[in-house]
Amino acid sequence: MRIDILTLFPGMFRGPFEESIIKRAVERRLVEINIFNFREWATDRHKTVDDYPYGGGAGMVLKPEPIFRAVEAITGLSFWPTPGVPEPKRLVPPDTAIILMGPQGRVFNQEIARELARLRRLILICGHYEGFDERVRLHLATDELSIGDYVLTGGELPAMVVVDAVVRLVPGVLGAEEAPLEESFSDGLLEYPQYTRPADFRGWKVPELLLSGHHGRIRQWRREQSLLRTFWRRPDLLARANLSPEERQLIERWRQSPPESPFDP
Repeated sequence: MRIDILTLFPGMFRGPFEESIIKRAVERRLVEINIFNFREWATDRHKTVDDYPYGGGAGMVLKPEPIFRAVEAITGLSFWPTPGVPEPKRLVPPDTAIILMGPQGRVFNQEIARELARLRRLILICGHYEGFDERVRLHLATDELSIGDYVLTGGELPAMVVVDAVVRLVPGVLGAEEAPLEESFSDGLLEYPQYTRPADFRGWKVPELLLSGHHGRIRQWRREQSLLRTFWRRPDLLARANLSPEERQLIERWRQSPPESPFDP
């Protein structure tokens, strides 16, 4: 997979992408990550990338020229309108996504991470100031993502979140291929409680079942704990979770007579 990031602050990515799993994925050539400062594609001698909004208003808006020129330079595509030719962004290959990082986009989640991990190439464009000239959204981007309903100073941190979530799903990146399958949100539920040595820490003991070696019972316990934790902490996830008819009946009984939550002191 190739990931290109267009930003005005390329230095922000040095630390996060030079550590841990992402670093190893790049070293093993499972992922290629390129950081571009789209100011380099500004057309005037001052390298201007923003301007005042038409119609008035506070703040500055990112100009379309540097962003269009940057994407065209790194993709080889042309986004000029041509009579009789479909909208230029429809010519983007189906295995490629050009994504704006901004608050108006789809709220990023694990399902979208899996969707993006199946692509060959991602181009993430980090917004700043009062956002993008609308023509970037209409005629260049194929998608727009947000990481939550709050305001950040720019799209760099959201881009890092997306890259981290997607890269770890690329085949071969994680050591154990099954590792992503049992994590929170992988099947629509929160992850079950995890324990490690020592079995007794300051009098707080690991559940006896986990020490029993009965793998079938342990799997059942973990599933029940995952359901229970989701029921108490993120009940909104249950509506779209992958549940069996028996599990849905269990959830309905819990709604009628809520069990005690074992997860909060």
